[in-house]
Amino acid sequence: MFHILPGNFFVPLSSPNRIVYWDCICRLFSVMEHQLSFGVEREVLVDELQYYFEQSAAADVVDEEFAEADSRGKANGILRKLEFYGWIEIETDKSYVQRVNFMDYAVRLIKTLLEIADGRKVEYQGYIYTIYSLVRDTDHPGVVLLQILENTDLLITGLKNLNSNIKHYIDELTRHRTVAEIMDALFNDYITNIVDKAYHRLLTSDNVSKFRPEIIERLESRSRSRSYIEKASGELAQLQEISLEKAQDTVYRYLHEIIEAFRNMDDILNEINQKNTQYQRAAINRAKFLLSGNEDVRGQLKEILLAVNERINEDKMALGGIYEIGFLDDLIRLYSVSFLDERSFYSPTEGKKEFVPQKLENHEVDLEARQEKLRKMMEKMQRILSKEKIENYVLDQLQDRPQMMASQLPLASAEDFVKIIYIRLYGQRKKLKYYVEPEEIIEVGGYRFRDFRIGRK
Repeated sequence: MFHILPGNFFVPLSSPNRIVYWDCICRLFSVMEHQLSFGVEREVLVDELQYYFEQSAAADVVDEEFAEADSRGKANGILRKLEFYGWIEIETDKSYVQRVNFMDYAVRLIKTLLEIADGRKVEYQGYIYTIYSLVRDTDHPGVVLLQILENTDLLITGLKNLNSNIKHYIDELTRHRTVAEIMDALFNDYITNIVDKAYHRLLTSDNVSKFRPEIIERLESRSRSRSYIEKASGELAQLQEISLEKAQDTVYRYLHEIIEAFRNMDDILNEINQKNTQYQRAAINRAKFLLSGNEDVRGQLKEILLAVNERINEDKMALGGIYEIGFLDDLIRLYSVSFLDERSFYSPTEGKKEFVPQKLENHEVDLEARQEKLRKMMEKMQRILSKEKIENYVLDQLQDRPQMMASQLPLASAEDFVKIIYIRLYGQRKKLKYYVEPEEIIEVGGYRFRDFRIGRK
């Protein structure tokens, strides 16, 4: 890679003035991308950067890297530095006018960094539709095969990134200390950026299973077609400048790789489904754990663990630092013994004692107390929200309407809000009789949440 990129290429993005550099690079790129090429007169770009440094919102220069006092001097200094670091090149045309061009590798890197900064997600449907359309094309088989291979690789890479992103969210759960932080991470971050933008479409409109059988069938048919192999090998030999025999082996290898990629895609999809369920369950369980505050053994253990976690975070300890916390010595004491004796696990046999039977009292059952306990038990069972109860609740609220907004549901108590949370969670499942579509963030009855549309399947 460093045969292409200069050795000091990444210095601007790692220097103390990296924000200044990045703002200037984005402004230069914005000006240049609207031209017929990435070349613009130097004076135009100097004026643009001078305007940037004169704005109050411009990033401050951290050190004396740009010694010029005025904004125009800083603008010229930025261009000289970017040329030195290999981001741009400055050439003089026949009219003695200096023109600035971005290097081709810099353009690719800037586009990638802008996509990362914008949080742009992979559009799986675009890759799948492209592959589906290409396998139906019979012209230029060599070029089409390369395009199918490239889009398949982009699709698999996108799915693997989605799988890794869900794991990242699971790991981040342990850093949230309050229920509000967990709910915000679940509904405003995870569901918005992962479920709504990628996971939900992957199970519905972008579902690979709708197109995969025909894609595999057509590719397998072509692998058995002698005329297709000969024609594709001829085109590939010219494109890659290799021998016809080697091109034929390459065609077979590409077809095999694409077919196997689609056949093995279920492993990635199943792992994505499992991690999605694992994340939502872990978020709910952690919220329940933080909400529980009983004085029983479980509640006390919770308080101890929270105190230990808080101490570790305050002192920035590693996981092994738990053994350095002093107050734990007064809670639990562990010791080892070299052999087992009567003072460890052995209980000596006691002699037989005379059994003296005692009289059993015949207590009359208080029917009213029994009915009251039964009533409370039934009420508690009724309040348990299962998937079936949530589904029936949604269908009752929809009645004859095809769809409604979550903000139209009853919201008079905390129990009503909990129902809305479960409706949003269960709405991603395929077997339920309703679906959900996210809308804007609203506030109703003192509760602030992202509203969503509920529709009947």
